Amino acid sequence: MRAARLIRMVLLLQSRPRMTAAELAGELEVSERTVARDAQALSEAGVPVYAERGRAGGYALVGGYRTGLTGLAPEEAQALFLSGVPGALREMGLGEAASAARLKVSAALAPPVREASRAVNGRFHLDAPAWYTRPEAPGLLAPLAEAVWDDRRVAAAYRRADREVRRELEPYGLVLKAGVWYVCARAEGAGRARVYRVDRFTEVRDLGTRFARDTGFDLARFWRERAEEFARSLLREEVRLRLSPAGARRLPGATDPRAAREALAAAGWRDGSARWVEDVVLPVESLEVAYEQLLGLGPEAEVVAPPELRDRMREAARRMAGLYG
Repeated sequence: MRAARLIRMVLLLQSRPRMTAAELAGELEVSERTVARDAQALSEAGVPVYAERGRAGGYALVGGYRTGLTGLAPEEAQALFLSGVPGALREMGLGEAASAARLKVSAALAPPVREASRAVNGRFHLDAPAWYTRPEAPGLLAPLAEAVWDDRRVAAAYRRADREVRRELEPYGLVLKAGVWYVCARAEGAGRARVYRVDRFTEVRDLGTRFARDTGFDLARFWRERAEEFARSLLREEVRLRLSPAGARRLPGATDPRAAREALAAAGWRDGSARWVEDVVLPVESLEVAYEQLLGLGPEAEVVAPPELRDRMREAARRMAGLYG
């Protein structure tokens, strides 16, 4: 435990010109007296750490003492530090490892390159969850992440509707989508990987064996294809619309964006047109969902068919006219 702390202290001092005892104590989560004892131990072991007293003082390393990673340009350092997703790493149980890795890299960088990495941290931040949500990391995310990393088979139980299902899975990868974690895994005997929501798992147990990963599996491509299939599978109904120019512009924001753009293109609409768009055939998830979505367009959209949806929109317009009449 102390050895790891001493190494971390050296790396911290390599990454910054000088640190006060309070700063080191905060980073190492120890007292300032422990920092002083650790600095003395490092000095006795031959590490050239020294203390400067006074208000501007602190701990520092003799110039030139550093690890030997070289050849990293400033723009490469920016890309390296920009690639991290700290929140997601913490949820997978890798927060400390990622912090240590960034610290080691930072400590090994020359000062100009080190400043490039700090510039990234001050300018870019990824906030994956959607608004108005308070996401919590699923309790079984960490063991699933370990299994994904080490290609280990797991016995899993997860909730499906009103029942619990048990499977032996080969977890290939994890995906964080809008604050929700998914695992892409192949069930024993299945030919194709499937997608499971991690927060629906009730048990994950390491089976003690590894699986042979399909070298042709591309997680990004797999997720993209499955996401497109899922989006298409939701659009089971069709409605027919007339749209004002403003309604046509707003339709992709009110309904499924891809379906709306394809429907407008099929109807011959062009951005900037001043004419109403006729005969727009829009795929929708259900008539109930379409009713709620199209109400948001107000008088900029007319439902032509089906008749039951047109009747609901007419009734909504009548009631609204009564409210504002």
